[in-house]
Amino acid sequence: MLTEWFFLPRARLHRCARFLMISVVLATLALGAPPPDAGSAESPATLSTGVVPTMGISEVTEGALLFRAEQAGRFTPAPVLKTDVQIAVTGTIARATVRQEFTNPSTNKGDWLEGIYVFPLPDTAAVDHLRMRVGERIIEGQIKERAEAKKVYEQAKQQGQRTSLLDQERPNIFTTSVANIGPGEHITIEIEYQETVRYADEQFHLRFPMAVGQRYIPGTPVIIEGQAPAGSGTMWDTDRVPDASRITPPMQSPDHGSINPVSLSLTLHPGFPIDKVESSFHPIITIPDAEGGYHVTLRADAVPADRDFQLTWRPAPRTEPIATVFTEQNNGQTYAMLMLAPPTQHDEKAPRIPRDLTFIIDTSGSMAGPSIDQAKRALAAALPRLSMQDRVNIIQFSHTVRSLFTVPQPVTTMTIKQAIRYTEQLHADGGTEVLPALRQALKSPQDSSRLQQIILLTDGQVGNEEELFELLHQRVGTRRLFTIGIGSTPNSHLMRKAAEFGRGTFTYIGKVEEVEQQLARLFKKLERPVLGDITLDQAGWSGLEQYPAKIADLYEGEPIVLALKADALPSHAMLHGQVGTRPWSLPVSLNQAATQGGLSVYWARQKISSLMDEATKEGQAEVTKTSVIEVALAHHLVSQYTSLVAVDVTPARPADIPGTEQGQAMNLARAQNLGGLPKTAIGWQLQILLGLSALVLAAWLRGLRNAAV
Repeated sequence: MLTEWFFLPRARLHRCARFLMISVVLATLALGAPPPDAGSAESPATLSTGVVPTMGISEVTEGALLFRAEQAGRFTPAPVLKTDVQIAVTGTIARATVRQEFTNPSTNKGDWLEGIYVFPLPDTAAVDHLRMRVGERIIEGQIKERAEAKKVYEQAKQQGQRTSLLDQERPNIFTTSVANIGPGEHITIEIEYQETVRYADEQFHLRFPMAVGQRYIPGTPVIIEGQAPAGSGTMWDTDRVPDASRITPPMQSPDHGSINPVSLSLTLHPGFPIDKVESSFHPIITIPDAEGGYHVTLRADAVPADRDFQLTWRPAPRTEPIATVFTEQNNGQTYAMLMLAPPTQHDEKAPRIPRDLTFIIDTSGSMAGPSIDQAKRALAAALPRLSMQDRVNIIQFSHTVRSLFTVPQPVTTMTIKQAIRYTEQLHADGGTEVLPALRQALKSPQDSSRLQQIILLTDGQVGNEEELFELLHQRVGTRRLFTIGIGSTPNSHLMRKAAEFGRGTFTYIGKVEEVEQQLARLFKKLERPVLGDITLDQAGWSGLEQYPAKIADLYEGEPIVLALKADALPSHAMLHGQVGTRPWSLPVSLNQAATQGGLSVYWARQKISSLMDEATKEGQAEVTKTSVIEVALAHHLVSQYTSLVAVDVTPARPADIPGTEQGQAMNLARAQNLGGLPKTAIGWQLQILLGLSALVLAAWLRGLRNAAV
């Protein structure tokens, strides 16, 4: 029937187009989503803390973010928020304090609000403190099991007390709930967390996430009659992502200006001479001090939270590998951090190991444009670098999965030509279904005589991380997995944890114009590992607990960091490994290790991460939960099963005046777009919309055909 469209008279074609547009608009309004705005010009991004009056669905004329108000059918924005970040870096440990100011913009006497804000933190962050400031009063948060903390929060909320709750939704996504914010009242929530600075490509990287990117949520919506969703997000919980409503904060269109202004300052004491300090995406002011450190601030007083802040600093050049150890004594236990960094110059005479190389390329709609173009050029340039002893395959994925070969094929002039032609024909369109692409890559048999490397390149945001982790846990085996995240807000938790499962590395590329250059550097690095099969000799240790238990291979520019706890440390430790096919070892002195605070928190965070990995095993969920709670309570850490709760014992809201819940909107992450149809996989609401429109149009065309007959 659809072929008849092309044979209609031009006048009828115009009527068809108008009819389809009207159908889309009406269906959109019926589903509660704004119609696309085809002609509005994008206004300059400005920091805004203004209040937008309530409105109804019928009043929407362009993309807008609306929240339920007490009056049925009316919507209003969430409380205004601003954020201040202070970070202190000493050696490889970063200690951060994040202050968030919640404001009830209402002037009505009875409008006592509950603010719910979804915010990102580094996926390696260990959150251990929560404070609530109300005027001059400071209320310190207490760590409790998640269910108990929620109960304390709800009880305080019902009694009219000011209270706040900090929950972890994912290792890199947290929510802060603040109840009983009075009309015009300001409440500041202060959290503290600790993380380890990342070292890659001969420089240190510190990233502070400022935006939660839009995530593709697979699965069928699960609606329980008479029960509201668990969160205030924009997506329903599904059978594959049961907490989707908690990790999909509303996004504000750039047309409405930027919300959540962020100020940031940082002190840096690396403990060694460095060449320079740079910010990848934000202009900064850097002032050295007399002690060899640096004071860093944003050049602007505040910036919109629409892309991550990243700071890098490079150590002075060196020609030898370095092993650094830091230690801390805490509650009768000894904690240590061991960092093994590769030399800056690689031995070109080192033997090469035969490789199976599988490239998994994201060709979803959000990769369209410079991202896919540069990725294609980098891959086409890397393919001829393979040797005759290697094997290769290319897998592309969007809403479908396509593979050049069933399994990696031997490198010949013919296969390389096929691979280059296949790469040149890649184009971006559709959704972000990573799971079946990984499953296809893991079908190839394992071979202990070869180095099997899988490279996953994507900019996608997905919410079904646990499905991916379960697959890797079951199937990755001895293969190595390397992940590459492109864009302003990649799902770093997914990418880093997936690489950790595969004993590989995660590469973050924030600037699209650098994709080709950084991919070329990574592909060259993967050709020849510096060290493989690395182990720490446990002789002489007493009660040693090491994380990660399996040590990744050592590559150029990618150090290895181990978190250790023991009853007592030996005077020396020994590292073993393989250089190609040759054995290697390195003695490490522990007697002269520098002391540094925070290592116990770092070790606890790494242990919790390892325990959560065990949760993917069948029958381990309850055992894992008990173990995680034990570690988190002992080290005062927020986890999936523990939360921080703070309660002001003085009631603020009169008991006879109910509170109102509202969600805090997020800025749309840089390079993402609300207008028009999304370029990634469509949500279930839009699928219904398009399906209804297609049915109506088909019925109308049939009527035209019958009338013509």
